[in-house]
Amino acid sequence: MRPGALTVGAVRGAALLLGLAGFATTLWHGLDEPGNALAFGTLIALGELARRGAAPDEREPAPLASAGALAYALLGTSAGTATTHGALQTVAVAVAAGLAGIVPHIARGRGPGLDHLARRVLTVGFAALCFQPLYNSGAVTEHLGQGPAYALFLVLLLVLTALCDAVLGALVLRARTGFPYGPLLRDELRALLGIGSAVCATGTVMALGVAAAGLWALPVLAVPLLLTQVSFRRYAAVRTVNRQTIASLARATEIAGCTPPGHTRRVAALSAAVGRELGLSGTELTVLEHAALMHDIGQLSLVDPVAGGATALLPAEEQRRIALLGGEVVRRTGVPEAVAVVVERQADPYREQPPAARIVRAVNAYDDLTGAGAGDGAAAALDALERLRLGTARDYHPDVVECLARVLARGGATGVTSAVLG
Repeated sequence: MRPGALTVGAVRGAALLLGLAGFATTLWHGLDEPGNALAFGTLIALGELARRGAAPDEREPAPLASAGALAYALLGTSAGTATTHGALQTVAVAVAAGLAGIVPHIARGRGPGLDHLARRVLTVGFAALCFQPLYNSGAVTEHLGQGPAYALFLVLLLVLTALCDAVLGALVLRARTGFPYGPLLRDELRALLGIGSAVCATGTVMALGVAAAGLWALPVLAVPLLLTQVSFRRYAAVRTVNRQTIASLARATEIAGCTPPGHTRRVAALSAAVGRELGLSGTELTVLEHAALMHDIGQLSLVDPVAGGATALLPAEEQRRIALLGGEVVRRTGVPEAVAVVVERQADPYREQPPAARIVRAVNAYDDLTGAGAGDGAAAALDALERLRLGTARDYHPDVVECLARVLARGGATGVTSAVLG
């Protein structure tokens, strides 16, 4: 079994054991404070139901459910009365409510992945195990009281929980893709500044609100996060439309017969994989993917089409002219300037190129050299890589070529989608 599969299996197994321990303990000792459990369980279930329409690459598709689970994990008092539900009951309630909320999505074939569920269970369990034993022993109130220091303690604990989730998420993605761990962790940490910070803040406020005002505070405090979720969905919808527009423009070269079918999609997917291998951030990967999709659009301005659409086989000056034409076309489409820069500089010597342009040039050349008429697949791939290595004096960056070879050795761009672009 591969090490990556062992890692994913270990994460899922730990989540399963924690969930089973929570259910077993709760069934054996009974449900403490059923009213609190029902209120928070309902909030978590509704939060899972509200994930409808979530984009596949959403970092946290059910923020309300996450905030409710974290608030329950950090609940020490309810309307001034001390709680006794403990860490394992917290896990049991969060898992049961979460499963109830995702049943309709599973019925429609849109349920969350097992990795996401495992991360949720382990994150909630981590927060509850850090807070509940300390609070129930009286150590928290003895040293911090119920004032600002207590609120700061909850915030710090949720920050630590968020960091734990980021480390876990990067670990799972590293196991699945083989990409470098550092950039993956950096992307996960960046995501905490977005919806992750809203989840942590809402979880803290919910725990404090219920402690002071009781369960009536829950629906009131849930409204801001619901509005944030709606706004985020609209932003995600706009981003999806923009990406579909770019993909449609990229297909124009195939429809016009300028490039072979599937060329732009292959170059975009493989470029994203190489960019991730090189450690590019989420924003840089988005620019890279868009530029890779539109890298051949300059051919639409040519009077005589390039034979087979293989620009890598053209003289350097002709490659440069097509790249400049492509940059001008991209600018007129309203695509961000960074994408146009990559498109127009893809034919420059690599020492003068931005990283994304180096990747697009190398991957485009690889796909051109292994296209139709190149012979046996394995032999053509080896021959193409050898030609790229021979061109590392001027045309292709050595690091990009070696990263491309490693990605191809792992199976190419299989499994690499925009979901890893963040």
